[in-house]
Amino acid sequence: MHDDRRLFEMLLLEGAQAGLSWSTILRKRAGYRRAFARFDARKVARFDARRRAALLRDPGIVRNRLKIDSAVTNARAFLAVQGEFGSFDRYLWAFVAGKPVVNRRRGRRLPARTALSDLISRDLARRGFRFVGTTIVYAYLQAVGVVDDHARGCFRGGRRAAAGARPRRGPE
Repeated sequence: MHDDRRLFEMLLLEGAQAGLSWSTILRKRAGYRRAFARFDARKVARFDARRRAALLRDPGIVRNRLKIDSAVTNARAFLAVQGEFGSFDRYLWAFVAGKPVVNRRRGRRLPARTALSDLISRDLARRGFRFVGTTIVYAYLQAVGVVDDHARGCFRGGRRAAAGARPRRGPE
């Protein structure tokens, strides 16, 4: 995934999912799209206290003050990253030199975090993002295709470009 709006959408949804099941968030995805201005980071960054209070009453999303506030905070941090790097895509994919990390794991057990998710989580937090712990970031990396953890023999395995790339220190 390379579209900044989609990358922002997935970041917002991964943060909302923290502590909940993905099925809960997927059922509410249309509500999130409506409530969060079709995932337009510029619009979300301008949400004021009144708009956030209205979101707390919106049954179409998870009504958690910390998660709603973090969506606004993250929109602002997202815009700052875009300003610094030209796009969030350029920032994110620089951690893997533009190539997905392809893991061909045996069995069904996947790690909850990796050195790459630790690195990106720390960098996002340093930049002011919230709800970006290493486990959330690892799920995000999988969701947007930075990490491909499809098991050997999975019909999706090998459909993504590139042999595994090694994590870098991050954007220069």
